[in-house]
Amino acid sequence: MVSREHKKAAAALHEKLQLLRSITNSHALSETSIIVDASKYIAELKQKVDRLNQDIATGQSSSHNQTSWPVVAVETLDKGFLVNIHSDRTCPGLLVPILGAFEELGLMVSEARVSCIDSFRLEALGGEDEEIGESINAQVVEQAVSQAIRNWREMNDQD
Repeated sequence: MVSREHKKAAAALHEKLQLLRSITNSHALSETSIIVDASKYIAELKQKVDRLNQDIATGQSSSHNQTSWPVVAVETLDKGFLVNIHSDRTCPGLLVPILGAFEELGLMVSEARVSCIDSFRLEALGGEDEEIGESINAQVVEQAVSQAIRNWREMNDQD
């Protein structure tokens, strides 16, 4: 005969395994397979953390070389661009000229995340305005945003 506590513990374990299965996007059915999938998921996360730490270290060394200028990176996506801008220092008022550069290029921002508490970070996802009809590439976007940053910096150095 199985005790009530044993049934409760088995139900709690089953519930936790199902939660682990959903978190790790596992399609496994057996308990062992769920745990194997979870360990693979954890290994992948560790690799991502290592890569991000390397990126951060590289970004910090290059930003120190550029006296904390915002660093711009633009990736081409299927339909649009992913624009990442970061600086180790706050950059009051920088968002406006960057958005102005997007507008001048005819980029429509569909999603953006901005942080400017102890540093400046902008991640924007956008595509070309189809009414304009001209195709632009990532290098043009990067140059326009970099120019907006230089203009912003010159305006702030005068104050």
